[in-house]
Amino acid sequence: MDMQAVAITTPGGPEVLHLTRRPIPVPGEGEVLIRVAAFGINRPDIAQRKGNYPVPPGVTDIPGLEVSGEIIGGDLAHPSNYLGLAQGDTVCALLQGGGYAEYCVAPIAQCLPYPAGFDHVQAAALPETFYTVWSNVFERGALGRGPKGRKETLLVHGGSSGIGTVAIQLAVQRGHTVFATAGSADKCAFCESLGATRAINYREEDFAAVIASLTGGQGVDVILDMVGGDYLPKELACAADDGRIVIIALQKGVEATIPLSDILRRRVTVTGSTLRPRSVEFKGELARELHAHVWPLLEQGVVKPVIETVLPASEIVAAHRLMDAGAHKGKVLLSWDL
Repeated sequence: MDMQAVAITTPGGPEVLHLTRRPIPVPGEGEVLIRVAAFGINRPDIAQRKGNYPVPPGVTDIPGLEVSGEIIGGDLAHPSNYLGLAQGDTVCALLQGGGYAEYCVAPIAQCLPYPAGFDHVQAAALPETFYTVWSNVFERGALGRGPKGRKETLLVHGGSSGIGTVAIQLAVQRGHTVFATAGSADKCAFCESLGATRAINYREEDFAAVIASLTGGQGVDVILDMVGGDYLPKELACAADDGRIVIIALQKGVEATIPLSDILRRRVTVTGSTLRPRSVEFKGELARELHAHVWPLLEQGVVKPVIETVLPASEIVAAHRLMDAGAHKGKVLLSWDL
């Protein structure tokens, strides 16, 4: 049997994406087969489409890192089925690839049940952003576990993005002061509506100078950086003593020149990570932490996925054009049911 899936015909713009037919994948050990209802678009998908994000060895060339849908088979007896998921359950799942299709396989350790009250679209908006934020802000960045504890501060670049909107909400809910950057007055106002104390329009203001003013020269404790390049020296300038800078993307380039003496003198940590190549065991542990600490917030409605639009899967080109334009807030999702 085969299925509809999105293929990248050649590296390039959105127009290189085409619906095609592919065999339905077969789940392996510790994997389940999911009938996909909806899927999200993420920046790594854009990079893969452009030929800048090689697919890991052994992973399908079909893009897509997150889906929602129904488990219809697979290795449900595997020890990593920590949550006791069963055939017929609706789940959202983090993938290494293959999400732009009517069916996909996912490690059962990386599947989570829909939060109570969530539909297919809302659930599809969760995996990539929530896994990424939890891993990088609260684990690698250790927000809330530095010298100031729950009174630490966070600076989020790209505050109106899918990841940015999640980082703002989760940090505020956990008692921290959040600052953000965004590229327009409208996006800044939106970040503040999510709980950011102050959002900085990076097109009109020097974020390092604004942060210095807002913090009385003390700086921020954690910085979530999805920009890279020449942002890094500015971030170092506005990082607090014992601050942590966590790099998760490099939209402004892979190189930066920074004063190493600042790192020594103020004990600043510069770190970073990418989620896609991490092990199933690592991601499974993240899934359990999200289920324990974040799913209750989603079910209470105090944290919500921000969704810009939902399009039919057949409009994948239009969806990527929307992402490329960068005018959206939150997530762009596609559904096989529309």
